Amino acid sequence: MRFSMKSRYAFRALIDLAMNSKTAHVPLNVLAERNRISPQFLEQVFASLRRANLVKSVKGPQGGYYLARPASEITASDILFAVDGNYCIPDEESADSGKDGEISQVIQDLIIDPLNEQMRNILEHVTLEDMEEQYIRQSRKVSYMYYI
Repeated sequence: MRFSMKSRYAFRALIDLAMNSKTAHVPLNVLAERNRISPQFLEQVFASLRRANLVKSVKGPQGGYYLARPASEITASDILFAVDGNYCIPDEESADSGKDGEISQVIQDLIIDPLNEQMRNILEHVTLEDMEEQYIRQSRKVSYMYYI
């Protein structure tokens, strides 16, 4: 499984939004600039996020975006599903019967189903709040460089 650029940008922009929309709406162009994302592409991402009711928008000169619900209630799974649809590995296609069908079922049972279950378990338990907190922790680890 690979994350699309659309989902990667959605994660980036939503972490930024979670951090910066606590007191005011955040304009899309500000999110785009801070995260080095094309505003046109980010608008497409946010259209998907709006349809999934993960973000809300306010129009006008003081407008922008904010989270539709608390970051603690938005999971990585919600975000991926909103922008990419089903994120699971598709089922193994098999012949109806015979050796090919039996081999396909082995692949499905031993590889695909366990991978999908683990992926679902991780993505449903990581919240936007977790991602925001991790980002804050990492950004506080400042490495100092001394020049002589």
